[in-house]
Amino acid sequence: MRRLVARAAAGDAGEATAPAANSSDCAQGWSPSPWRLIDLCAVWDAGVSLPSAVWNRASYGVGRRRLNEAEKLSSVREAQLERLAAARPRGPGSREPGPRPTMAGQPPPWLRAAFLLWLLGLGRAIEIPMDLSQPPTITRQSVKDHIVDPRDNILIECEAKGNPAPSFHWTRNSRFFNIAKDPRVSMRRRSGTLVIDFRSGGRPEEYEGEYQCFARNKFGTALSNRIRLQVSKSPLWPKENLDPVVVQEGAPLTLQCNPPPGLPSPVIFWMSSSMEPITQDKRVSQGHNGDLYFSNVMLQDMQTDYSCNARFHFTHTIQQKNPFTLKVLTNHPYNDSSLRNPPDMYSARGVAERTPSFMYPQGTASSQMVLRGMDLLLECIASGVPTPDIAWYKKGGDLPSDKAKFENFNKALRITNVSEEDSGEYFCLASNKMGSIRHTISVRVKAAPYWLDEPKNLILAPGEDGRLVCRANGNPKPTVQWMVNGEPLQSAPPNPNREVAGDTIIFRDTQISSRAVYQCNTSNEHGYLLANAFVSVLDVPPRMLSPRNQLIRVILYNRTRLDCPFFGSPIPTLRWFKNGQGSNLDGGNYHVYENGSLEIKMIRKEDQGIYTCVATNILGKAENQVRLEVKDPTRIYRMPEDQVVKRGTTVQLECRVKHDPSLKLSVSWLKDDEPLHIGNRMKKEDDSLTIFGVAERDQGSYTCLASTELDRDVAKAQLTVLGRPDRPRDLELTDLAERSVRLTWIPGDDNNSPITDYVVQFEEDQFQPGVWHDHSKFPGSVNSAILQLSPYVNYQFRVIAVNEVGSSHPSLPSERYRTSGAPPESNPTDVKGEGTRKNNMEITWTPMNATSAFGPNLRYIVKWRRRETRETWNNVTVWGSRYVVGQTPVYVPYEIRVQAENDFGKGPEPDTVIGYSGEDLPSAPRRFRVRQPNLETINLEWDHPEHPNGIMTGYTLKYVAFNGTKLGKQIVENFSPNQTKFTVQRADPVSRYRFTLGARTQVGLGEAVTEESPAPPNEAYTNNQADIATQGWFIGLMCAIALLVLILLIVCFIKRSRGGKYPVREKKDVPLGPEDPKEEDGSFDYSDEDNKPLQGSQTSLDGTIKQQESDDSLVDYGEGGEGQFNEDGSFIGQYTVKKDKEETEGNESSEATSPVNAIYSLA
Repeated sequence: MRRLVARAAAGDAGEATAPAANSSDCAQGWSPSPWRLIDLCAVWDAGVSLPSAVWNRASYGVGRRRLNEAEKLSSVREAQLERLAAARPRGPGSREPGPRPTMAGQPPPWLRAAFLLWLLGLGRAIEIPMDLSQPPTITRQSVKDHIVDPRDNILIECEAKGNPAPSFHWTRNSRFFNIAKDPRVSMRRRSGTLVIDFRSGGRPEEYEGEYQCFARNKFGTALSNRIRLQVSKSPLWPKENLDPVVVQEGAPLTLQCNPPPGLPSPVIFWMSSSMEPITQDKRVSQGHNGDLYFSNVMLQDMQTDYSCNARFHFTHTIQQKNPFTLKVLTNHPYNDSSLRNPPDMYSARGVAERTPSFMYPQGTASSQMVLRGMDLLLECIASGVPTPDIAWYKKGGDLPSDKAKFENFNKALRITNVSEEDSGEYFCLASNKMGSIRHTISVRVKAAPYWLDEPKNLILAPGEDGRLVCRANGNPKPTVQWMVNGEPLQSAPPNPNREVAGDTIIFRDTQISSRAVYQCNTSNEHGYLLANAFVSVLDVPPRMLSPRNQLIRVILYNRTRLDCPFFGSPIPTLRWFKNGQGSNLDGGNYHVYENGSLEIKMIRKEDQGIYTCVATNILGKAENQVRLEVKDPTRIYRMPEDQVVKRGTTVQLECRVKHDPSLKLSVSWLKDDEPLHIGNRMKKEDDSLTIFGVAERDQGSYTCLASTELDRDVAKAQLTVLGRPDRPRDLELTDLAERSVRLTWIPGDDNNSPITDYVVQFEEDQFQPGVWHDHSKFPGSVNSAILQLSPYVNYQFRVIAVNEVGSSHPSLPSERYRTSGAPPESNPTDVKGEGTRKNNMEITWTPMNATSAFGPNLRYIVKWRRRETRETWNNVTVWGSRYVVGQTPVYVPYEIRVQAENDFGKGPEPDTVIGYSGEDLPSAPRRFRVRQPNLETINLEWDHPEHPNGIMTGYTLKYVAFNGTKLGKQIVENFSPNQTKFTVQRADPVSRYRFTLGARTQVGLGEAVTEESPAPPNEAYTNNQADIATQGWFIGLMCAIALLVLILLIVCFIKRSRGGKYPVREKKDVPLGPEDPKEEDGSFDYSDEDNKPLQGSQTSLDGTIKQQESDDSLVDYGEGGEGQFNEDGSFIGQYTVKKDKEETEGNESSEATSPVNAIYSLA
């Protein structure tokens, strides 16, 4: 097993992009409030974390400008070389390295470039926020050598920013370009980009020249590079008639291409006239100049013709030169066998051997000049018989292994990104068995200007000092020219605060009037560099430019950077604090860069926390916070292992990954370093890859790639596919016994994988004919075994060989062997009793197989009885595997027994199993109570149903609010079978609720009970009542009232019992009305209810009520027998009293003095 570690992730497309990098290599960002997540890419194990999307435009621009200027004037030529290399056919002898896996200690070039850009970004200049006034800055422009397609409109880009927004104008060939006078030329809105439209005609060649863009606002003018516009050309091949090329076999030959000069240069390749590619090798190959070189010509070379083809980039056309025809002269007839045996090819053909000589370059020495930063391509093509081998050396040193690579079958040496130390003498050595020859190439490295110190925007507060520095190097040494707002500094108005000292401009005591854009132009014979840098004078308190509360996630032990972009003038000082306390973070594991970024060299768990950056100047301060989360690395802790497997088997490649649970894990697989297509025979799981039915094409290397948003881990294993064992043969049964037999077989070929086991299988023809069952397993070292047998089975055996790869095909079956019968020695298993309806119980079991039947006519004795009653057993004989008992009570336990029996006897006494008859719907829950303790809640309580009729599965409560005739939405609640309480939160204090509660079993919902909540009392009254009811005076008053009511009830009872007839007549003789009730004696009869007999009255036989006469009358309370009024005048009028009783009963009138009679008088 081999493990490749690649903790890498590609940056954004404009920064540093890995070939074939996918989005899973980098951190993905989202914005969970209040913390905002930003991208962070982990690099190699040494621990560098590259920011991706968080690189602001300033750092990106600095890095890109540095790379662009390092590649100056090389883009066109380099593109030609790349296209030529891509189109050139590669023979089997080519030693060009292919893609190599990235190792932990050796990061790829693109990653190193990204890291350099990251470091460059740490020292970037602070940018002015766009809401503040500022001079123009060029943000986008076309390349210096701008080649366009003549079939399309011409686009020359120029974009700039500034406040106020800048205006644009152009010069062409150093003269003002009046766009308004040319109808074909227009400028995009809010942009300086030129568009030249040829849809209405015109020749693009007329617009070739050198263009420069000027972006201007009231604070200054910025300039673009001088853009050289050229129109692509793809001229036709000149017509020519080529005579056949006659050459002697073994002689060298050069077929010249001489393509027409195109712009850019075309890509050259050789084919036959029938468009078949020319096979190239170290004998026949194409040179860098496009010519086709034969180190020696063989007779076979005239089997085809040779045509040079030129592919032009913009037109995407291929022009073909008239083909060359070879005529090879030979002294020997054609011999096909000699051509197939290269070592003897020349001697067999009678070709004289000769020492090497150089076809290109000529002679023994040459020189070559290359510009710094470009690729150096050295080429040596030699002739000779046999074909010479080429080797490369550098005089006085070794070839740069990290930059040098061999091409074109070692005939070319390419050194990428040339620097001054690559200059010197190189020599190629061409050798064969006849001798060797050397060619020396003297390499001189020149350099177009490149930046040592590029001028940066200068932001000053009023009265501050500053300087602009423009330092560049090159070979020859470049000159420096300063300009201000696009004009030479010498012709600009004098500024007493400004001093020019060579490559530096010094500003002292700057004022608002010092604002301008300065240009530094440095040039030599190989190119130029132009940089804009403005001087802005501002008075601004500190402000933070990044979103607040950023969230950064980083892998443990990696290096990371916390950005805190800020602005202020004077330029603020920035300090970092952790978790809002402690001293300034700088030193040790921390490093603060010039731009304020905080670098943590190696992340530890304790580094997790909240980091605060504080920017301060004389005008104030501003701060921002960044939260750092430390995540565990992604590790494959169980890696796929190398496996040797047999064809047709199933293989599982494990890839178990440990990762931070807060990160999303993605696991993918590669086969031979290419993405694996998961077909029907493959199953990809989180921790493994399974291949079913492995075939020869599945052989290869398998790579598990486990990645999260922040990092990844890689592990690789090799899968080797072998065949399965051949099946055993010649099975033989010996040593036949009543319960055993010996089986012998001859092993088959193990196919290079030792047989580990033999599996013996059997088949019987009574219960499951044709179905094979495993009988036993034996070690792979034996080929004979004693098999234990069951009674009354007609056996047939076969054997399967097993090795580490898989199983063989089964052997041919043996002859049959039948054993004698016996009573069963076991009973069926998995006996159950369950109701399928409410009035039955179904008894089931797993039937016994052929090896446990032990005899013919296997059957089952089923017994059952109710568990509580201890009644006698019911029994029945069954030949199947189920029996239904009918007419059972609902959900009653039963004792069940199932016993096996065959014609030889019964099996052992079976175990007793408890089963239950069918369930039914439960009865209603008991004592359903609805209580309302307050206006907010309603408490429900209930008891379990009296008759559950099965296993309770829960309760269902349905309730609905109503207010008069208005009904609310019905709500359904389901409860567990153990819950008997529930609280309802009232939606409002006015509505009432209707509750319906039912119990559930597996059959369904049973009888329900319905209750309603009580009507809610008036809230004010209820609150007042609650307050008064707790007062002592209120309790006493209520007791007094209750006592008084009790006395009144007693009085009423006595009065009703005695009947109250009082004859009264006023003193004046007033006749009674006809409707007034009266007695014959003129008295009135008082009673509590009309036509209702009172207690103590008697009813006559005719149904009338006969009242008892009253024991007293009002006359009993008078002072005289004549009924005079009291002296106090409380009685008005005169009463006539008619007594119906004798004076002997007058002693009862004394009751008027008792309290009861006093109450009567009050009544």
